[in-house]
Amino acid sequence: MMIEVINKNGTKVSELDLNEELYGGDVKEHLFYEVVKMQMANRRSGTASTKTKGEVSGGGIKPWKQKGTGRARSGSNRSPVWRHGGTVFGPHPRDYSYKVPRKVMKEALKSALRLKLKDGQVKVYDSLEIDTPKTKSALEILKNAKLAKALIVIDGRNRNLELAVRNMKDFKVLEARGLNVYDLLDYENLVITRSAFEKVEAMIQ
Repeated sequence: MMIEVINKNGTKVSELDLNEELYGGDVKEHLFYEVVKMQMANRRSGTASTKTKGEVSGGGIKPWKQKGTGRARSGSNRSPVWRHGGTVFGPHPRDYSYKVPRKVMKEALKSALRLKLKDGQVKVYDSLEIDTPKTKSALEILKNAKLAKALIVIDGRNRNLELAVRNMKDFKVLEARGLNVYDLLDYENLVITRSAFEKVEAMIQ
């Protein structure tokens, strides 16, 4: 398996030999659900909170005597049936995060890359360095490759590119070590530098 390596003008400069064992297998779509569900759960803040009748202010004294008033008996004005009373079975701060096995994570990432490669949605660049952190500079590169929405994966920090892309809602820059299934599936195309591609390949082996 071979894939073109292009320059910033969109011109082919070389080819990259792909590992048949890594990228030639089946796309296991059922793993996408498991991994994306985990990623979404890990992003939850878990800060929603309500107060029980023991935590709201007030109460402590019986509102009226037990008998003889003609009203229903009551022991506290913080009862859940009263206005401003406590909440029953309401949410409390908790940690929603969990982990799937490392093998499942790797296999899901492999499958997402296979899917992009099979659909021809991967563009490999020899370099994505730009001289100035301007959106116009980044747009020129992306327009040369006819890309409308893409995840851009680089090897290490690229300050100018990160600043140039951060105001573009259809593009996102990630370091190779941060590549994940959710972002791969969320963006139509994958733009990646040759060095980042090699780093990702070493990560998923």
